[in-house]
Amino acid sequence: MRTFLAKHRRALLVTTGVLVAAAAFSAYTLLSPLSSSGDVQRIYVDADDTADSVRAKVLAHASWHGAIGLRLATTFLSGGDSVHPGSYDIGSRQSAVAVVRRLRAGRQTPVRLTIPSVWTMNDLAGRLSRVMFADSATWAVHFADSTWCAGFGCTPQTLPALYLTNTYEVYWTDGPDELTRRMQRESQTYWTEERTALARQQGLTPTEAVVLASIVDRETAAESEKAMVAGMYLARLRKGMKLQADPTVKFALQQFGLRRLLHGHLTTPSPYNTYVNEGLPPGPIALPSRSSIEAVLHPVNHDYLYMCANEDFSGTHRFARTYEEHLQNAARYARALDARQIR
Repeated sequence: MRTFLAKHRRALLVTTGVLVAAAAFSAYTLLSPLSSSGDVQRIYVDADDTADSVRAKVLAHASWHGAIGLRLATTFLSGGDSVHPGSYDIGSRQSAVAVVRRLRAGRQTPVRLTIPSVWTMNDLAGRLSRVMFADSATWAVHFADSTWCAGFGCTPQTLPALYLTNTYEVYWTDGPDELTRRMQRESQTYWTEERTALARQQGLTPTEAVVLASIVDRETAAESEKAMVAGMYLARLRKGMKLQADPTVKFALQQFGLRRLLHGHLTTPSPYNTYVNEGLPPGPIALPSRSSIEAVLHPVNHDYLYMCANEDFSGTHRFARTYEEHLQNAARYARALDARQIR
């Protein structure tokens, strides 16, 4: 009898030990980092994914014990197999339990989106499609839709003024509606009472300030002369002179690589051509940098009315007070173009 009890006790101890070990191992796999890397491990879940395909994407980043923890977590945790499209970080030393809960709740990990200084909204659509879920055609169609733009208080021409260049944290699944609402909020935050008052001092609305900044941005790559360029164009506006800005002609032609503008180019019929039309174009010709907007708000006051690209091709300009002096600068630049056989 004692032998039987001893054997029974040993068997019970062994069974208990096995159960404790199994429980400890299960806890270890559930609560230890799913991925062996402590860095961000991002997966993308789209509307076509199923629970199985999402699981496969996660397993591709999981360590051996993380894979076991994932299977246990999906078995033990409630929530079913619902799939929420989005971008998710499953690394960063998160446990299998934390990853499964994040995926089932649809708690996305933001992506970093840089709004760059580009010429057109079609260019921006292409850039957005590389970071966001929606394709470039979806972005481009919305950007060109007058009715859709009106919902944000703008037109397709003035919409670029909302998209201030910067880096933002957004969700991968954000589409044109969500991102443009975000850009509208960012624009409202940027245009403080102080900045709005500075624009008003120059005779401009915030949108008009961005339009002029886009011209300044495309006229010069030299940060040091942006405020000079802004001051020249503001002086022209005050005198009722045409801006005669070469970048507006390139935008009108949609030929952004032109090195030499000829008479035929300058007479291009377009509301954006400031050689033909007085005042500002109907909207920005590019997404300007913040520094170009600040240059418009803080221009250098001077008596220059003309500018011409420097013949050393440094990206800087020669400024002139009189048209005669400007013609001399223009001739100097034309000779430099001829010497380089730029037609």
